[in-house]
Order: sequence, then C-alpha cells, then structure tokens
Amino acid sequence: MKYISMIGFPKAKINLGLRITGKRVDGFHDIETVFYPVNLCDALELVVAEEPAMKDIITITGMNIGVKTEENLIIKTIAVLREKYTVPVLKIHLHKAIPAGAGLGGGSSDAASTIKIINKCFGLSLDSELMRSIAAGLGSDCPFFIDSLPSYATGRGEVLRPVNPVLNGYRLLLVKPGIIISTRNAYNKCTPQLTETFLSDSVKSPVEEWKNIIFNDFENYIFSKYPIIARIKKALYDSGALYSSMSGSGSSVYGIFADKPEVTSEIRKYVIYNGLL
Repeated sequence: MKYISMIGFPKAKINLGLRITGKRVDGFHDIETVFYPVNLCDALELVVAEEPAMKDIITITGMNIGVKTEENLIIKTIAVLREKYTVPVLKIHLHKAIPAGAGLGGGSSDAASTIKIINKCFGLSLDSELMRSIAAGLGSDCPFFIDSLPSYATGRGEVLRPVNPVLNGYRLLLVKPGIIISTRNAYNKCTPQLTETFLSDSVKSPVEEWKNIIFNDFENYIFSKYPIIARIKKALYDSGALYSSMSGSGSSVYGIFADKPEVTSEIRKYVIYNGLL
C-alpha cells in the first residue's frame, strides 16, 4: 500500500455572546451565538502505513485531555465515516494545544478536521454541506469547524449563517484557569429566555459598545461557582480590553484589544494565546 500522510491544524473558536433561547424535545437547548475562529490550533496527522494494521492507533501529545482512546472524538468520527465509506486503518497523532473543558471547541474541531482530511486523502468527494451534516451528528458545534468562518449560529449551534469578519486586525488575549467546566451541568443551571435583539445585529456595532449589548448567559452561574473566572474577566478589562467574555460554557475567558495588551501578573500564568485574531 502506498504511504499516505496528511496533516491538519484544527482551529479553536470563541463565542461572541451566547444566549440560551429554549429547551428542545430532544434534550438539547436552542442557542444563539456567533462562532469566531481563532489562531490557536491543534495539530492532527493521519497516516496509512505500508504495513497493515488491525485497528486505528492514536497517540496524543501536548495537553492532557483525559479521554479514553475509545471515547476520543477522532476515533468516533472515523467509525462514523466507515459506516458508509471505505477508510483504511489509520495511525493518528494528535498534538493538543486547545485545552479541554474550556469552551473553545477543541474536540469538535479535531473531529471536523478528521472528516476533511479523510475526505481529501481518500477521495470521498464530500461537499461542504454533506461534511457539515456528518459533523452535526458528532457534536453541536462540529459543523462550524468544517469551514471555520465567522458564523451566526442558531438551533443547537449547527444552523450557520456567515457574518463579516468584524475582528480583523484586533488582538486576542485568551486565558484559561485550571478549571474544567461540564457543559451539561452549565446548561442545566441556566434558564432559557428569548430576547428582542439578535447577536447577528449586535456584532455589527463597534467593538467598544459590545460590553453593554453582548452577553453570555452562562456567566452568572459560572461566575458564582468559580469566582476566579469573574476576576479574570475584570482583570482583562483592567488591562484595557475593549470587550471581554467567557467563551461558551467556560472556563476560558478572552479579551479583545486594539493593541498588544499588557499582561498583568494576575492572569499571566493562565494565558494560552496572545496574538492577532
């Protein structure tokens, strides 16, 4: 068999606002958010070796995500693809730079990247719409990572509509304390509510105005349970952030800056990304 190797760099995302608008009959929640890609990436390599193997082998370096091999979303993604398509046994190397339990979509991005790599490597001829459909069965935010373009998201997060890249030229300081948040628990502690405005309109306002109009519904509960996360958000504003928010259900918090930020001692040890958006 010819040696085949391909590498992808799954991106993280942040949420510009997150509203929980309803509880669905399927047990999920309806949300409204804007997914925005950031340049914090994992590295994913898929290899078909010359020697035949009996099963997929995955090696993970970098950050410890604490997931058993059989529960890894990359392995699950390959299994889903094999239900309809011919995919050889693979050797997988994942280098994690996107932390787990952070609200950054690292696992979902890895899954989406797996779909794209296998599609290209093995000629599955899947278009973006079909890849997003497959991704939706793996995780609510997985479809976003097929294209990783700024998107207004509704439904479970899988209904996507492009928005303008309003943060081009701004800088991002992304901070992750040593806390892992259970997304399920966070949803269970929040009360869905409808609002009269839409985030797709709010993000068109100047970034300096976002502090007063764009909110994350998870923050009240998460801040009360983990006060350090609230202190980090305040520290980002104190450092000159134009806008700061928790991403997803946390525990990461980001600040958006017009210029290179001064990283204070209070948050320096928690910084996982400091660069352009």
